[in-house]
Amino acid sequence: MTVSKINAITVPEDAGDELARRFAARAGTVDDQDGFEGFELLRPTDGRHQWLVVTRWRDQDAFETWVSSPAFAHGHAGSDRPSPHGGPVSLSSELWSYEVALGSATEGD
Repeated sequence: MTVSKINAITVPEDAGDELARRFAARAGTVDDQDGFEGFELLRPTDGRHQWLVVTRWRDQDAFETWVSSPAFAHGHAGSDRPSPHGGPVSLSSELWSYEVALGSATEGD
């Protein structure tokens, strides 16, 4: 069963563009991981300072294998370094885990 992992990252008001730049710099590095199904970086549009990193995985085991892989360590190396605005990009983060209970899809004509 597909699982969704959502990393809710709280950033200072002026750090969102830096967060997006860091993700863009490593875009696609997870694409070839066994069980990986998709990724989205969601920018807040309602005044919040929490960005959401949404990934979908075939199952929990596929996610855990990626987290313990050298590819994960390499992709996250330096994420604790100060950003150009003088501090870490994130103030905090939480990892949320969900599975699809119900859904729908639309197809183009």
